[in-house]
Amino acid sequence: MRNIQKEIRENLDAIEKKYDVKILLAVESGSRAWGFASPDSDYDVRFIYLHRPEEYLRIDFIKDVIEWQLDEVLDINGWDLRKALLAYGKGNPNVMEWANSPIVYRKADEWDALKEAAMHYFSEKSALCHYYGTANSTLHGFLTGDLIRYKKYFYALRPLLCCRWIERYHSAPPVEFDKLLTMFREPDDVLTPELYASVRELLARKALTEEKNLNPQMPVIIDFIRDECARQKQISNAAPDDHRHDYKELNDAFRKLLEKGV
Repeated sequence: MRNIQKEIRENLDAIEKKYDVKILLAVESGSRAWGFASPDSDYDVRFIYLHRPEEYLRIDFIKDVIEWQLDEVLDINGWDLRKALLAYGKGNPNVMEWANSPIVYRKADEWDALKEAAMHYFSEKSALCHYYGTANSTLHGFLTGDLIRYKKYFYALRPLLCCRWIERYHSAPPVEFDKLLTMFREPDDVLTPELYASVRELLARKALTEEKNLNPQMPVIIDFIRDECARQKQISNAAPDDHRHDYKELNDAFRKLLEKGV
């Protein structure tokens, strides 16, 4: 039997050797991290890496992405630390999720200080716009027909519950869908008993169904997605700009790391 975890570790070792970099963080970033993988879901491995300090002092361009592997099973690519820190400074929700992934393939000791600095740059405005935009594009692009791929429901449901989390807690939402689902069930005012039961049923079906399969609409879920998208459009548009507009903490953390000569 194929040992995927071992393959991932071996690929990370090979990346470090070939590119002479240190991987600071490597995580799962897709449906497996979110908690609604299908039997044929691939592994979306994302990593953040660091060059030798002298590489950041050169005058010519240093490539800031490593695109390592993309096939039916493994999707592995990574960002240079400077590129990742720039994204954190802008409140990029995708890299925020990398830092909070529940599935960690590799984490260097140096990562904790970097993460602490990065989390100070969480932006409600960026996150709300990102999650609303993802849900809305999924709704109009994949959820309007009579037959639906199960995974597309979750590509709208999870972002919408992330928006609800941000509204209530003003912090980065958890990566795991189940944590969001549990938080907003009755007696809360977000997920009615009927809706909660339907989503649980959908999770059970998806776990046994290949991603390409088409299935009949689930009206109670679609109705919630439509209504919540309309609601989140107004909320995300009205959210004030809360970006930090400075990189001081990130610059300090980056310099300290380079001074260590890692």
